[in-house]
Amino acid sequence: MPDKKDDKNLQIKLQPQVMSSVLDNIGSYVYSKDLEGKYTYVNADVAALFQTSVQDILGKDDSHFFDLAISDQLRENDLKVIRDKVTITSEEKNVIKSTGKVTYYRTIKKPIFDEEGLVIGLSGISMDNTEQKNLEAENNEQKNLLNAILDNVDAHIYIKDTKRYYKYVNRRVAALFGKPPESIIGKRDLDVMPAKLAAKLWKNDKLVFESNKKIIINETLLDEKNNLHHYLSTKIPYNMKGGAKAVLGFSTDVTELYQLKEKFEQLANVDELTQLYNRRYFFENANKEFNRAKRYQQALSVISIDVDHFKAINDQYGHPVGDQVLREIAKVINPTIRDHDIFARIGGEEFSILLPNTTKQESQNTAERIRLLFDEKPISLDNNLTLPIKISLGISVRKSSDSSFQDLYARSDIALYKAKDCGRNHVYTID
Repeated sequence: MPDKKDDKNLQIKLQPQVMSSVLDNIGSYVYSKDLEGKYTYVNADVAALFQTSVQDILGKDDSHFFDLAISDQLRENDLKVIRDKVTITSEEKNVIKSTGKVTYYRTIKKPIFDEEGLVIGLSGISMDNTEQKNLEAENNEQKNLLNAILDNVDAHIYIKDTKRYYKYVNRRVAALFGKPPESIIGKRDLDVMPAKLAAKLWKNDKLVFESNKKIIINETLLDEKNNLHHYLSTKIPYNMKGGAKAVLGFSTDVTELYQLKEKFEQLANVDELTQLYNRRYFFENANKEFNRAKRYQQALSVISIDVDHFKAINDQYGHPVGDQVLREIAKVINPTIRDHDIFARIGGEEFSILLPNTTKQESQNTAERIRLLFDEKPISLDNNLTLPIKISLGISVRKSSDSSFQDLYARSDIALYKAKDCGRNHVYTID
């Protein structure tokens, strides 16, 4: 029969192996360090975190694995445990050098004592709560965003039941009818507004009760001064306490948007800096002109323009002066082109002119005339600053083989680079 003493000795010998196996599968980072902060033990999770072997970690301190320049909290906690002989529980943030990943840990660190009660190091267990921290940050961000919206909400908000009684109105609704909120809550819509208007709004509210679905609808009404207002309204089915049904309405005054609609449509087509047409408008109309020219076999030309050494102007005088230069270029060129030509700022210091029903020779004459506008006369800016501005121009003319305006425009762009290669202040044409 086996000797019980031998069994006990075997169990004692196996204990470190068993404990190591347990710690390698605990799902947390387990480690110990000496007084110099060098690792004397790490489990498999620590090795996986550092993306190296256990043997490569032992004898090294955290500076080999963490970016301590970003966060030295880890080392401060270690020193506190050793210096004050206390157990600390804290949250630590670190950046793994090998991956650059930011990680957060819930950490417990305790001092290790020798037989004489002297501190010889520390032991620690760290649980990764990075995902939780990220979720908390995301939730906090969403919460802050929601609070910001609610604190600055620009809408008329109300709750109305199935019998047309107001259960809630915010101050914007009350102000619309020139009454305090308390004089509206508890009354029917018929009691606070003209019957015709009340019937019109109730018709939309009824859609929510009948469908039990959210609706978004445009509404109009007159205020107490007989001014017409336009609203974009969102109406949502809402169950009040006790199960009573109601409609929750959010109405935003969009009257100004209606009034400025045409202006906004214009602004959508205009470059803010130069007041020329913008890239969007240029290409939208250039595609139409290309299709028309192709259908009727008419000529169509493009001139691409770039300001020579524009970066040097920005670098020497600053971007405000650079902006002035672009505005002056637009002012100089714009009066010289025909009404049906399209002159646009494409981006940066690049401009384009679309020339419908214009031959190669005609477009070359136009380009050369524009080049001379700047070659022969510097432009005057604010503060008595005068700058000699030169431009390069690339020309392309529609070919029967072109399948789209982009083919034509791409050639003008190539021609522009050719003009620069020729020494700038030059006109270059690609057939």
